[in-house]
Order: sequence, then structure tokens, then C-alpha cells
Amino acid sequence: MDTPIIRHHIKSCTGLSRRRFLGAAAVLSGTLAIGTTLAAFAPSRAWALATTHLNQRQAETILAMGKALYPHKDLPDAVYAILVKDIDVQMGDSKQAALLTEGIQGLNRQAGGTFARLPLEKQTELLRQIEGESFFQAVRGQCVTSIYDNDMAYRHFGYEGEVWSRGGYLARGFNDLHWLPDPPEQASPSMKS
Repeated sequence: MDTPIIRHHIKSCTGLSRRRFLGAAAVLSGTLAIGTTLAAFAPSRAWALATTHLNQRQAETILAMGKALYPHKDLPDAVYAILVKDIDVQMGDSKQAALLTEGIQGLNRQAGGTFARLPLEKQTELLRQIEGESFFQAVRGQCVTSIYDNDMAYRHFGYEGEVWSRGGYLARGFNDLHWLPDPPEQASPSMKS
């Protein structure tokens, strides 16, 4: 069903034009849970990512691989989708595209069909079997940057980002370890002079 309301929703929530959305090789989408840090700051709870090179199955495999390699219970798929976007860009290079395509096919073959549909324990087991391969290393390496070096991850994990330009960390939570379970008092001393 295609209506003007749906076309407007797709464009406003995803930043995609209708033509780009319909012409995409794959589209990943979802919503941010109400009450989460990201939902409070996002312009919309709905998100979508269109790929240029990765097909739907490949995109879902990379998303699942990122979630299995770096699992965080409450980290929304929208953050993991950045990995898919970055891998999709790498597919523009023919050598990297061959490595990634073969790796994704092999992973799905090992999964007996679709890696993304396996339980996390089985995904982890399969990933351990290929951790020495170039494909695994390429995706794992990209995960670090894609998943953790972005504003959505910063918000989720409570990282304020660069504060040098705002006077440094001294008065901006250098001693605030609320993100750790029960930090010892000496790890978060008061700022008394």
C-alpha cells in the first residue's frame, strides 16, 4: 500500500526519498523503544537504513553479526545499523566486496540457511569457528568504529563526548561512575576542595 501519508512518513522518518527507498538493495528499519535515552533525543522513534550494495539477506547477516560480536542488552538496532551502512560503503571496492560477499555466504551456509535467524548462542559458536578468517576480522574491526564511535552510542552509554571546549571534565562528571554497578567510593570521590 502506497499512500501520500506513507510516502511522507518514509521521507520524514528516514531522510530517504521515495525513489531511494524503493530503489534500495535492502532496507532495515525499526523503532526506538519509548523511554530509552535515544528515543528522548531522536527526532522520530522510527528509523530506516537503505543500502546500495548489500541485499536484504546480506544486510540482516551483518546486523546480526554485529549484535553477536558486541552484544548490549538495551542497545537499539539503529546503532548496529550504522555497521551495515559502513559495510555497504566498503562494498563499493571490488576486492572488499568479494571478501564480504564470500564471507556472508559462508556464514549463512554454516548456519544451514540464515545466520540472522539463529539464537545468539549458535551465532556466537559459528563466529568463533571463523574468527581467524579475513572476513571475520574485517567486520569485527569495523564494528568497533561503527557501533561505538557515534552520537547514538554516546547517548546510550552516557558519554558526553569532547568537553575540552566546555571547560574539561573536572566539573562535568569525571567522578560520576553511575554507569558501573556499585562503584567504590574512592572511584567516585566528592569534589570537595
